[in-house]
Amino acid sequence: MKNGLIITTLFISKGLIITIIVTVVLIAILVALYFAGKKLQKKQEEQAEQMKEIEQVFPILVIDKKKMRVSDAGFSAQVMEQIPKRFRRSKLPIVKAKVGPKIMSFICDEEIFDDVPVKKEVKATISGLYITGVKGMRKPLEKQDPKKKSFMAKLRAKAKQGV
Repeated sequence: MKNGLIITTLFISKGLIITIIVTVVLIAILVALYFAGKKLQKKQEEQAEQMKEIEQVFPILVIDKKKMRVSDAGFSAQVMEQIPKRFRRSKLPIVKAKVGPKIMSFICDEEIFDDVPVKKEVKATISGLYITGVKGMRKPLEKQDPKKKSFMAKLRAKAKQGV
């Protein structure tokens, strides 16, 4: 009887030790993710601040807008070198517009991509090759009916409304 009691206490203690180890490892992972997230958030805020500093408003005539690969958008070799390799194959919202006498390609912000009218002149807030905002030249822009949203797009919209 005594041997049976000792064996069961050994199994309980081994199970308890394993549970404690797993809990400690999970807590360590959560702490590491917390600090990594704070660091990435700070970096994103600094980049947004830099974008705000160099913003300029230009009148542009939007020729075309599509979601396409950056490599197919017709950017120069210098621009392609600066884009991280993981984004070169991903599809981004690209806007082709006439700025003065030049026709240029811009990367558009996801949030305003649906609001950009095609074949109309707008005042665009541009930061480098990135369009961050659009306004109508003479009257406010009409809200266009968005196409069917994907599941992830719906989740993002709900998350932004909750914040």
